[in-house]
Amino acid sequence: MVANSSSDNTALSETANNQKQNWASSPSTVFNHFATSGLSVAIATSITHPLDVLKVRLQMQLVGQKGPLSGMGQLFLSVVKNEGPKSLYLGLTPALTRSVVYGGLRLGLYEPSKNACDHAFGSSNVLVKIASGMFAGAFATGLTNPMEVLKVRLQMSSDMGKSGPISELQRTVSEEGIKALWKGVGPAMARAAALTASQLATYDETKQILVKWTSLREGFHLHLISSTVAGILSTLITAPVDMVKTRLMLQRQSKGGIIYKNGFNCAYQVLLTEGPKALYKGGFAIFARLGPQTTITFILCEELRKHAGLEAI
Repeated sequence: MVANSSSDNTALSETANNQKQNWASSPSTVFNHFATSGLSVAIATSITHPLDVLKVRLQMQLVGQKGPLSGMGQLFLSVVKNEGPKSLYLGLTPALTRSVVYGGLRLGLYEPSKNACDHAFGSSNVLVKIASGMFAGAFATGLTNPMEVLKVRLQMSSDMGKSGPISELQRTVSEEGIKALWKGVGPAMARAAALTASQLATYDETKQILVKWTSLREGFHLHLISSTVAGILSTLITAPVDMVKTRLMLQRQSKGGIIYKNGFNCAYQVLLTEGPKALYKGGFAIFARLGPQTTITFILCEELRKHAGLEAI
């Protein structure tokens, strides 16, 4: 009886492992795996894009100097009054393009990376989840950084927004060279690594803890609570890096005359000239955007995966 029970448990364990790795069982399954990730991120991005525009504007306040800062509500009213409601969707085209590719890779590479570590080391603990998230985020951002540069530059000026992403691409390359499309790639990769690790590892681990210690099972409520926790933690971790990334990408736009050599130099200059609180400029806007975006992304992704016949994250 004991031997039979042990054999049954082993069989169940092997079946579970096979189900976890069936994301690569066929080309169509691989496509669905990455497509569900990219589509869920793109939808969440389209909903929260106005908050992203406000976040970038807030981060570029009083560059190189200290002083009173405008709040998100005040900035929102000013932008709508002076530039019109459409200005809240500046840079949407490169944002959505990036979301499909970046989101598909960032979320899509997490599971195979985690499974590879599980297969190689026989473990998928929280450190493996963090490492898998960091790899997925950094790799995806390294490929899609040009679209992020175009997005934040379009978001800063309604005049540039009227010319469109293609004109801005041509302008950037002709005036600053092709390397300009990778401005801020270091902090961007660091932010994406921290963001993906904090989002996915926290979401994954929170789900496991809730399933183990509560009556919650796979479904909307489990996904909602886990994604909310992930959104709060990822905002706290990534806000300073996000601010540095934005400053580097918009260096041409800054009127303060400060030239940041790299991410560390940018952080140092900000601390020196604007104070420690400046690293969290736009922090509320980041949370107001990243919190709902994280929740929407994970809930949508889980639903899309279910309809595509894939396992839950």
